[in-house]
Amino acid sequence: MDLVQRINALIEPTIIDMGYDLVRTQLSGETRMQLQIMAERSDGTGMGIDDCTAVSRAVSALLDVEDPIRGAFTLEVSSPGIDRPLVKLADFERFNGFEARVETARPIEGRKRFKGLLKGVADETVSISTETGDITIPFGDISRAKLLLSDALLAAADKGLS
Repeated sequence: MDLVQRINALIEPTIIDMGYDLVRTQLSGETRMQLQIMAERSDGTGMGIDDCTAVSRAVSALLDVEDPIRGAFTLEVSSPGIDRPLVKLADFERFNGFEARVETARPIEGRKRFKGLLKGVADETVSISTETGDITIPFGDISRAKLLLSDALLAAADKGLS
């Protein structure tokens, strides 16, 4: 289990108990580590500064006790934002019909970068409608993905649908 997985196993139960979902955890830096925690409210309502503060305090207390990161580090807690990363397979289903950018670890049909409308999930594969046609990408091959800011996404956010 790598360090990020250990941190997730440590903090995710508390974050869930607080009424949030863990979206993503990233650890970066060489001389001073930076731990980025991205969380969202489980009820789908907007994540505010008070929410980030509450998650930060809880995570900080857990990390102080368990001390999984050697040396000094900076903790940053944020919401995923409207043009959020797509991290879990369920994210691709949840945001079906919205425009996204997807990068793969290996070439799929000669490409590693795709942009288009998400068309759902079936059998651990993500379907995307691109300008050159529909493509299916095995979820395990996706290295990075995020929603793209669009009028449809903004309208859905205004209605509380995203």
